[in-house]
Amino acid sequence: MCFSQIRKSVRSSHYNQPKVSHSKARIVCPIFVESQYPYQGIGFKVGDPFALTYKFYPSKHWSFAVDAGKAASGLYNSYYRGLFNGLAHVDTLSTDIATKQKSTITYLTHKVLDDWFLETKFLYQWDATVISKGLMVYAGLGWQWRSTKIQYDYNYQQAPVGVGEARFGRFIVNRFTYGPVVLAGFEYSYFSLPISAFIEVELFTDTLVDPGYQRFQGGVGLRYVF
Repeated sequence: MCFSQIRKSVRSSHYNQPKVSHSKARIVCPIFVESQYPYQGIGFKVGDPFALTYKFYPSKHWSFAVDAGKAASGLYNSYYRGLFNGLAHVDTLSTDIATKQKSTITYLTHKVLDDWFLETKFLYQWDATVISKGLMVYAGLGWQWRSTKIQYDYNYQQAPVGVGEARFGRFIVNRFTYGPVVLAGFEYSYFSLPISAFIEVELFTDTLVDPGYQRFQGGVGLRYVF
């Protein structure tokens, strides 16, 4: 038991707290005691994405989690760059009849203005104390919603090429998509405070805007358990 979590009775206040060595003083507060379910946890996760996270533990083996936050947009630069031609409708540019030359749009740069996500997950947990006390392994399925706002800058050259000057252009795209998530992770709770630490890896599959596109995501985090 944790001395910090126990109030002394009037009777016990007449006795001194027992003196223990430094090693024995590192007493671990018991959480996830089987007879004490349900539990709740709230905290944060860093990685892709950075999120606030809530987890509900109705029983020893089942749990439900909700994460909300911001994706690590820098990891998606090449993907967002590759979307430019389709978003700019390059294949619909006009062609000069006399020279047979086609107008061109040249990508310059892009900037992610917003990249938010919301995710729900249903998890099944296994006790892994044979590996390390306080360790749980889990896996599950979920669903993720993503909302991204991207600004593209480009140069536009009217055909025939070389006759006129290239003109600078800019457009903003709002992309909303969703898809299933498959995940696995570890959760560790052998601390002197009622907290748990976790590491998880996810595989997201886009089913709306870019069907079939897949991306590994993951991160580490902490939750306060109560």
